[in-house]
Amino acid sequence: MKVASPVMGDASNEWMRQFKLAMEKRSPGQIRVELYPSNQLGSIPATVEGVALGTIEMTIPAAGFLTGIEPRFNVLDVPGLFDDVEHAQRVFADSSVRRLLADFGRTKGIEPLFVYAASPLLLLTRKPVASLDDLRGLKIRAAGGPALQVEPLRRLGATPVSMTLGETMAAIQNKALDGMVSGIAVFTGFKYYDVARYLTVLPGSVLVVVGLVSRRFMTSLGADLERTLREESRRAEESLHRLGADDIRRLEDEWREHGGQIKHLPATEADRYLSVIRSVLDPMLRADSALSADYTALRTAAQRLRQ
Repeated sequence: MKVASPVMGDASNEWMRQFKLAMEKRSPGQIRVELYPSNQLGSIPATVEGVALGTIEMTIPAAGFLTGIEPRFNVLDVPGLFDDVEHAQRVFADSSVRRLLADFGRTKGIEPLFVYAASPLLLLTRKPVASLDDLRGLKIRAAGGPALQVEPLRRLGATPVSMTLGETMAAIQNKALDGMVSGIAVFTGFKYYDVARYLTVLPGSVLVVVGLVSRRFMTSLGADLERTLREESRRAEESLHRLGADDIRRLEDEWREHGGQIKHLPATEADRYLSVIRSVLDPMLRADSALSADYTALRTAAQRLRQ
């Protein structure tokens, strides 16, 4: 079982480590779990395609990279649903939400084995962003290709750029790219503080990561081994919730220790950003009944689990 991840040293890597140890212990000689962090099996789109084709058993990308194969994943990128990462984690751990998400990708050969909130969504730039107007004219790599990631940047005057994670460091360093959107683990793990110092928290936005598994692989295991795999995945998933907030703080401290800054937009600018999001989201909900239903279900759970 090959498990790919784009990053190294974050909570998802701890999930990988715990899952491997437990799964191999419970299934001696039946499954060997091979871990490939830091894009060792290729770019994020390549590993997602590999899972869909069944050539890779599992990958752990941001949800925004899954919408091309399954549009229902769009709902995980809607800003304003969650108050913070901890709130999002409570929602994704809810049994009704787990049942909803388990159906994503059923006809596409993929399944979200787990979903978790990895980080506030952050914008990295070479120059500080004091207001949304500072985005005008900037070339920004988005966290995936869905409209909710790309269109708000465009409406704020930026130019969204499609680029693999492996290309972005050199592009920012060479000023071919002005910034990118991702989570804190990417920025610290790949030492982006060497080429840019400014992180801006995108209001109401959470980077959602999906443990995407091949349905063909799961079916091939047989009932008993599949049950074991799901049990050990759930046990390892507890580390995602336990490490979540502490892991984010640790990574943010590491960013600051290397001279980086993390800023929030003023309240008026945050409201303006969410207004732009709404102008993109509302037409999408009207045009897509499945997305609207998923959004309503997720919003209902989020309201119920709000503290």
